Amino acid sequence: MAQSTPRSEADRRLKTRFLQALQRDDADEVRRILHATSLDVETVLDVEDQSMILASYKQGYWLPGHKLESSWATGLHVCVMYDSIASALVLLEKGAAVNRKPNGKTPLHVACEVGNSNFVALLLNHGARINSVSLSGHTALHHCITGESVDCAKQLILKGVQVDKRSDNNDMETPLHTVARCGIPELVALYVAHGANVDAANAHQETPLITAAFWALSMREQEYSTNHHLVCRLLLDHGANVNLQEEDNKTALHKAAWNCDHVLMQMLLEADADARAMDINGCSPIQYVLKVTPVRPAGVPEICYQLLLNHGAARIYPPQFHKVLQSCHQFPRAVEVMVNSYEHIKCTRKWRTAIPDIVYKQHREFYDSLFAACTNSPRTLLHLARCAIRAQMRNRCHGGIQNLPVPLSIQRYLLLEPVGVIY
Repeated sequence: MAQSTPRSEADRRLKTRFLQALQRDDADEVRRILHATSLDVETVLDVEDQSMILASYKQGYWLPGHKLESSWATGLHVCVMYDSIASALVLLEKGAAVNRKPNGKTPLHVACEVGNSNFVALLLNHGARINSVSLSGHTALHHCITGESVDCAKQLILKGVQVDKRSDNNDMETPLHTVARCGIPELVALYVAHGANVDAANAHQETPLITAAFWALSMREQEYSTNHHLVCRLLLDHGANVNLQEEDNKTALHKAAWNCDHVLMQMLLEADADARAMDINGCSPIQYVLKVTPVRPAGVPEICYQLLLNHGAARIYPPQFHKVLQSCHQFPRAVEVMVNSYEHIKCTRKWRTAIPDIVYKQHREFYDSLFAACTNSPRTLLHLARCAIRAQMRNRCHGGIQNLPVPLSIQRYLLLEPVGVIY
């Protein structure tokens, strides 16, 4: 390990003094340092960067842990981070370059990311390149990823930025993909209003709608994002094709079903999403809901199944119905919706073994009614009439039944609304 010399220690102290002056926007001190010392206006500083605002990395690079805590930056980058306008003017007066990116991002990328519209205007007026890409392959418009970035994006668009320019990396995202993924409805509306292609595909053939549908659930918090829902609403209102498929043939409805997101599923189905669409493995959205029902605590699975079946989804193959019980035994209302979609289905020995004893005891009344109804005897005449009406309406149950001149309670019955017991 090399020992520090008096010279290197003096340089370190000078850089620290310079950095602190920039951080507190002490323009007079910045000017004194640049005038009275040999410090270069382009000197690269080591800046604390816990949020990784300054750094841009190529996909797939291995990152040493210590580099995640600090980043390299010029004085202009620091000024943008700390909103030090006066100090930035001194640096520009001394000839600071506006397009340098010692750690992968230019000051303009950083200004867009933190939503500092004053700095965006300043940098653009001093020759910042609007279509310059960061190390990760993103333009400044891709780095507009907060609600505060709307004014920044407007300035870039007025300067003629390419609103549909794809990122120069393996994902090839447009800025619309980026804000759809981040769930920023204000920027989605802005980009679409300025001609962004709502059906643009990235390298994985995902559209912005498919992207927003997938990211609408925070896996860590298991919470659904109303902002992502609004993004999907905006995209659909501007003509997004709801049935486009990505590289594995999944549609936006598959993504929403994987999240067990009944709010978004209803939105997509009412926009004519195909409830029977199959992915590359032959799985339809209802099979996706079935896979994730036990691991989506924020989901309401019975509503998901109800929506899909009322929009024409294919039912689970009867001999495989024990898999419904394996996945949904903790959700008797979901089981009820699924069972009532059949005119008749007969239970097998696999049904009982699919239900843990503790769950059976907890919901004994419901499961006793299930086994009693699913025998060799036909279901009630009322249920058979329900199935006959639904068979006539096929995939129009959701909208058609609501127009029938029957009481609301009958409409709910026809739409498979669960009641807690099976007759």
